[in-house]
Amino acid sequence: MKLRVLVSLKPGVLDAQGRAIEHALRDLGHSQVKGVRTGKLVVLDLDTADPVRARALATELCEKLLANPVIEQYEILS
Repeated sequence: MKLRVLVSLKPGVLDAQGRAIEHALRDLGHSQVKGVRTGKLVVLDLDTADPVRARALATELCEKLLANPVIEQYEILS
């Protein structure tokens, strides 16, 4: 079973990469861009067909390795 995990910075944490992208877009003439936040998408290919077990495993992986709980949040997508 494949699951996608979206990891992003928590609200209030400075996103330096997002700010750089925002400034570059404005420099390219896109003044309507008012903010950019970045993140990462992790695709997990899990060896289980049980969706409950797959989500539990994905949660464990996020909490142990994929996301830094101090500054990042994660969302498990289908």
